[in-house]
Amino acid sequence: MKKDRSTLKAVLIGLGALLYGASPVDVIPEIIAGPLGFGDDAIVLIGAGVAIWRIMRRRSIRRGNTQP
Repeated sequence: MKKDRSTLKAVLIGLGALLYGASPVDVIPEIIAGPLGFGDDAIVLIGAGVAIWRIMRRRSIRRGNTQP
C-alpha cells in the first residue's frame, strides 16, 4: 500500500509560499516598485492556495468523500 503524502505536500507548499512572501528577495522588490511589488507575493500566495485546495480535494475524492 502506498503512503498518502498529500498533507505533507500541502504543508510544504504553504510554508514555501509564506517564506517567499516574508523573504526580502523578490522578483519585484517592494522598495523599487512600491505597492506593485506586493503583486508577485500575492500571486505566489494565491497559487499556493489553489494548489493546496486541489491536493486536498483529490485526497478527499480518493478517500471516498465526494462532497467538497
